[in-house]
Formats: sequence, C-alpha cells, structure tokens
Amino acid sequence: MNPELKAKAELFRSLHVPGRPLLLANAWDAASARVAERAGVAAVATTSSGVSWTLGTADGGHVEPSLALALTARVAAAVAVPVSADIEGGYATGPEGVADTVRAVLAAGAVGVNIEDSYAGGPQPLRAPADQASRIAAARRAADGAGVPLFVHARTDTFLRGPGDVDETLERAAVYLDAGADGIFVPGVTDPALVAELAARIDAPLGVLAGPGAPAVAELAAAGAARVSLGSAVAEAAYALVERAARELLGTGSYAALAGGIPWGELNALMLPEA
Repeated sequence: MNPELKAKAELFRSLHVPGRPLLLANAWDAASARVAERAGVAAVATTSSGVSWTLGTADGGHVEPSLALALTARVAAAVAVPVSADIEGGYATGPEGVADTVRAVLAAGAVGVNIEDSYAGGPQPLRAPADQASRIAAARRAADGAGVPLFVHARTDTFLRGPGDVDETLERAAVYLDAGADGIFVPGVTDPALVAELAARIDAPLGVLAGPGAPAVAELAAAGAARVSLGSAVAEAAYALVERAARELLGTGSYAALAGGIPWGELNALMLPEA
C-alpha cells in the first residue's frame, strides 16, 4: 500500500459534496493540468477526448491504452492535487482487463477513474447493466486489493446515447453502486429540475457535465450536484483557438486571435521541474 496515494484518494473522495460540488476543468496533458492547478482547482481530471486527440487518434475506444496510461502518469506527476483518469470503458474487453487497467491507473499515481457504459463497437449503444456492473466490480476489487480507496465514478450514457429515460438511469445507478461504484456521472443532464431529481434519488454523489449554455455552477450546486466537470470542452476551445489563429494568419495576416495567451516565460517557468 502506498500511504501517499491512499491519502490523496481519501482527499479526493472528500471533495464530492452535494451542494458544494467538486469543479473540474478537465486536462489532457501535463501543461493543461498544471495550468488548471495554478488556477486553483482542488483536483485534476483527464478527458479521454483530449487525451486521445493529443495522442493522435479519435476518442471512443481508439487510443492505445498504454499511451493513455503513460499520459496519466505524466499528469499525476505534474501536479500536487489528486488526479482522476478517464479510462473510457476500461480499456479492456472483459472485467479482468478492467482490473489490470485500474492497477495501472494506481501505478500512474491517479486516485479516481471514470468508467462509462457506452459500448464502443458493441451490439448496443450501452452495455447491459449486469455486464457493466461486473466491470465496475472488477475495478473495485483491484483498488481494494491495492489498499487504495479509488473513487470509481460510474458514467451512464442514458442521456447521451440512450433515450434519456430517468427510470433506466436510476436503475443503472443502483446496479452500479451495488457493484462498488462511489459516484454516478450522468452527462447530458443539466436542467436543474432533472439534476435535483437525480441527486435526490441516487444514493451517491452525482456528477454532471457542463459547458456553454449550461446553468451556472451555483444553480447546479443548488440542485444537488456533487461534481461539475467540463469534459472535452476545454480541449475543444483550445483547438478552436488554433483554427482561428491559423485562419486569421492565412486570411488577414493578423494575429488578434492570439491575444490573452499565457506568456512564454510564464508558461515555461510553470513547467520547470521545481514549479
């Protein structure tokens, strides 16, 4: 058992408070993680989309797991705050593979995982609840075996890839919690009334995904959210800046899109080993 990792895991777990949510500006590399930490975040979570894109492939089960896990290790080494890794569906075809992934996540220095029930390349958009539960249970066993109270954030895509059925969401949440999940993540839900209903009926911290057009954090907090993350939106905004800057350079030959960047010296200093 790693006492330092255990302490970080306990800290990360304590940050999930309904009404006072953990706020996550998701990172995709060491620099974005360190910039977010400098801004004051209490923890860093990776986004599988940003990680996949920076590694040269698409999100949704296409990334090479060893590369994603190596990047997770770089992120965890770059910051002092707890780190949670988005491992998509577990980077494995079966439960034992998920357990291996979790052991690798812990070895990388992360103390939380997102594991989703979207079935990339599968016969249905979502895994059957029992199938997903077996994967969550494997993740829980692996973490418990390592003596680290890993926060397993079980993501259900009932509103992203399914019909948005509240009852199905609640049923899946109950099954996942019985299997050992610590929190439930329901992306696609930001309406405060619906957030409040899910928060009241799910016996665990509720995570939601926010971004442009979503209610402010204060509204989501008042509805009972315990975790508010930006997911891929930060990376999307960063890459949009690249496109705007390139189009401006090629079009008008000007550079206005680059205004407001972190100066080279400041960012470089932030990335020095002693930073």
